[in-house]
Amino acid sequence: MKIIIPMAGMGKRLRPHTLTTAKPLLPIAGKPIVQRLVEDILATCNENVEEIAFVIGPSFGKEVEDRLCKVAETLGAKGKIYYQEEALGTAHAILCAGDSLSGNVFIAFADTLFSATFSIDKNKEAIVWTQKVDDPRAYGVVKLNADSEIEAFVEKPEHFVSDLAIIGVYYFKDGDGLKKELQRLIDEKIMLKGEYQITDAMEHMLQIGVKFYTDQVREWLDCGNKNSALYTNQRILEIKKETEKLVSSSAIIEQSVIIPPCYIGDNVIIRNSVIGPHVSLESGVLVEDARIKNSIIQSDSVVKNALVDTSMFGKNVTYIDKAKELSLGDFSTQL
Repeated sequence: MKIIIPMAGMGKRLRPHTLTTAKPLLPIAGKPIVQRLVEDILATCNENVEEIAFVIGPSFGKEVEDRLCKVAETLGAKGKIYYQEEALGTAHAILCAGDSLSGNVFIAFADTLFSATFSIDKNKEAIVWTQKVDDPRAYGVVKLNADSEIEAFVEKPEHFVSDLAIIGVYYFKDGDGLKKELQRLIDEKIMLKGEYQITDAMEHMLQIGVKFYTDQVREWLDCGNKNSALYTNQRILEIKKETEKLVSSSAIIEQSVIIPPCYIGDNVIIRNSVIGPHVSLESGVLVEDARIKNSIIQSDSVVKNALVDTSMFGKNVTYIDKAKELSLGDFSTQL
């Protein structure tokens, strides 16, 4: 089986954190988003994965390409890089990896993380993973027939059709067949709001007799903006606290309290501080005389004399709050 990970966007909603780092490479509980995505797929699908193809923008650079190939290699697969020169939609992004669209193909967009078991029934022609949502009007959804087969894909329905939202994870038994359908969209210029969408290709596949089925994830975690990324970091820390070593043996922790779960990376130094819960401190971070909770502090940053909550700091940030000299009279309130 091959895995295709479209990730061409840098992630505008997460700026300024994605000005120099592509969103899929931002760390969540100590690992890049895309690495966690691929690891979880491989850990649960029980399939032999020969190749992991990454579709990236041309501005990502060689360092990013090397990191992505290394992610694939550490998981026992060959890494392959494709480029999407222009953001023209989900179908276009997948088709950019056309040389890898053959045989069994698993596709996952690198925008989100999941708590799921990706069980693949190879007898099924196609599987679309979904998540039940309270308000389907904001999502593309699948409509099922009496045999639990997908009979329609509906984009942001105004009236209730289904509460099963499409989350951007797919399996196709015939990658070559998918490739032909994606190319058909390009050739016939079938677009929605200026973009080629995979749902249009799947809708036509339904019409010509391909049978689609659905499976559900237990939890769907978005990393689209700062607050959602922090919530995802919190949930991943909770999910992984029993299975991953979250505190590096090289970290130096002096006269401090760690409230788990937290990720504390290599060569982190913490002095006279309280950290946690739900904090990720990446490698080389220095924290002194601080209280940090529900935050992500990226590598080689310095935090001193500060109260930090619900925050994201990039790499090599220095945040030192000034000591306050106060004189407050009786019955005062200082906010």
